This record gives sequence, C-alpha cells and structure tokens, in this order.
Amino acid sequence: METLSEKILGAQAGNFSDKRVDKAFCHDGTGIQAKMIYDEMGAPGIANPETCYVIYDHISPANTSQTADLHKELREFASRSGMHFSEIGGGICHQYMAEGRILPGEVVIGADSHSCTLGAFGALATGVGASDMAGIWVSGETWLRVPESIAIYISGSLAKGVEYKDLALAYVAELGMDGATYHALEFLGDSASEIPMEGRLTLSNMVVEAGAKTGLWYADDVTREYLGRYGKSSSRQEPDDEAVYSEELWIDLQGLEPLLAVPHRVDTVKPVSELVGTSLDQVFIGTCTNGRYEDLARAASILDGKQVAVRTVVVPASRADYLRAVNSGVLATLVGAGCVIGPPGCGPCLGAHMGVLGDGEVGLSTANRNFRNRMGVGGSYYLSSPSTAAASAITGEISDPREVL
Repeated sequence: METLSEKILGAQAGNFSDKRVDKAFCHDGTGIQAKMIYDEMGAPGIANPETCYVIYDHISPANTSQTADLHKELREFASRSGMHFSEIGGGICHQYMAEGRILPGEVVIGADSHSCTLGAFGALATGVGASDMAGIWVSGETWLRVPESIAIYISGSLAKGVEYKDLALAYVAELGMDGATYHALEFLGDSASEIPMEGRLTLSNMVVEAGAKTGLWYADDVTREYLGRYGKSSSRQEPDDEAVYSEELWIDLQGLEPLLAVPHRVDTVKPVSELVGTSLDQVFIGTCTNGRYEDLARAASILDGKQVAVRTVVVPASRADYLRAVNSGVLATLVGAGCVIGPPGCGPCLGAHMGVLGDGEVGLSTANRNFRNRMGVGGSYYLSSPSTAAASAITGEISDPREVL
C-alpha cells in the first residue's frame, strides 16, 4: 500500500526521512552560491565527491567578465574537491544527468527547481536551494518530508501533430500552478508504458510548474532499454494497486490537441487553434523540457525544405544531442531553414543571453516557464511543443502543426 515516493524514502507520506544522497548536482548559477555558503562553514570538506556534479549550463559560455570570473572560481573548486565537472557545452544539468547517470530508486538532489526531470527514471529527484546543496556536500545526506502523491492515469495514443509537451501543459492547466504543492505526481495508466524516455523526461520536467516536489515513473522495459545504451542495468519497479493517492487525474491522449501556455502563466492554457495568426518576433526551440535530439528531429522534419519567417534560435540540450543532430543531418536541415544554433545549454530560457526578447516583443518557446520578464524585460512568451514552434517559425505567427504535417 505504498506510493513510489514512500517506497524510495522508506516512510509514509507526511513523515520525515533522513536519506543518503545518491547523486547531487548544481550548475554555474547555484554552484557558486553553494560554494560561498560552504566557505562560510569553514570549508570542512566534501563527504562523497564521487556522487557530486558541477555542470555549466545556465550562462554558458560566460557572457561577461564577471561571469567568467565566477566560472573560474567554481571550476577550480570542483577540480580541487574531486567532484565531477561538466564544462561549457556539455549540456543542461538535467539532461546531462539523464545520460546514464541516474538509476531507479536513487535519491537525486539538484540545486535547480527542474531537477524533478530525473524522476523519469523512477528516482526520487527534486530541487533544493544553494544552502541545502552546501549541506549535502559536507554531510552526503539530506532530509525530506515524504510527499503525498497524485496519480495521473494516461490512456490512448497521441494524434498527429500532438506531443507529450501538450500533455504536460494539459495536466498543469488541470492542476493549476499550486495545485500539486509538495506532492509527487505518479504517471500511471494503460499507455504509460508506451511513452518513450524523451516523453517521460518532458512530463517529469514540468511537474514543478504545478508546485510538485517530483514527477515519478515506475522503471520498466523502456527504462531498462534506455539505461542499457549507457551500459547500466536496472530492475523493474511495480506499482502497488492499493497505494493511496490524494487525487487522481485521468487523461485520454486521443482527446488532446496542440496547446499553448499564454503569457504570463504556465497554467493559462489554450488550444493553438484559438490563437492562430498571433504575430511573433522570435521562436526558441530548446531547454531541459524540449531540447533533446527527438525534439530537434521533429522540428527539422517540419522545417525541411522551408525557410523560417522569423528569427529562430535552436539550442540542443546536451553535447550528445548536438552530436547526434550533426551526424544525422538534423542540424544541417535546421541551419538550412535559417535557424541559429546555440551551444548546448539553457540558452535564453532564464533571460541571461543568446536570444532574450526586447521590450514589447512576442516569442514562442518550447521552455517550461513564461513568467513576466523571465526571458527578456518587457517581452511576452507563449509555450508550446517543438512541432508547434517549428510550424510557427515558418509563418512568423502562431500556427497549428497539424496544418503542415
């Protein structure tokens, strides 16, 4: 009678659990903050450096001399400490960790709110602040209140032109931006086992947009096959038919259509068909939500042989995704269509550089957040799937991907 969170944390919902952290990671933004706190603690040493990762992705490459100096400081600290280190261009921390570094049943803590992405592997993955990360460096442990769980039952199959990003927007709209606060979302149902890993990563990534602590999938044959590509073995996890959920959502994939999150809230969601013709200044395809190879390939299939009518920025989620896109010809197709390709990382998602919007401009993004001023002061962003983004790049206005497929 246990949910997956209860099984991994070894306690019932509402109780507190002290756990050894199997993997801990931070990026160039939160890492330097954690180091400052660590130094204030007297730099007592790193308990388990082999489990700790520092990953450059947020402002990568450095955009100013000040950023470069902070990069240098954290880079040298990671080297001295014996932590794993991913240099600029390695990719977004969540995708980098997803490439064979996370196993089912692990407790995974990242100093970034979208660390919940890694729950796609059946791991208890969640985000913390810099002070908590400094404490994990020193102790190798953390404590968590075991979350209650919400079940999302998935049935049916996606229709043409509809993607798992549309499903993510659908459940966020259903729950609301705080409807799952400090809950775990568990993805279940007849169709859950058919969803590929790239779709699971997208769906787990966005649970925090409903306030959730983590988004969990039970490790199955899809998990085992994916991890096997990296030489990792894993066991299956089976749902408990008598597990107690605080809420249940039922979503039929066949009934979904392409969706958009309208500025400036992720849970304000409308069908693309209602907003067709909305003029755009920029399209952005990338981020930890939708910058994987499969996302780039879907966009390229729509853009093949065509030209974008508006500036279009594409940023692969990791070096591995970038290289695969190069070798397959996907990148050549995107460049040929007029897209600008950025180095693997977060790109303009957090509004730091490489494609932020100007005052009054309107963009369409495959990211996970469209908060006011996030990706450019005075700009407005709609959120969509890569297919919707690619179709809209061709016309320079919001367009329905079903019309071009």
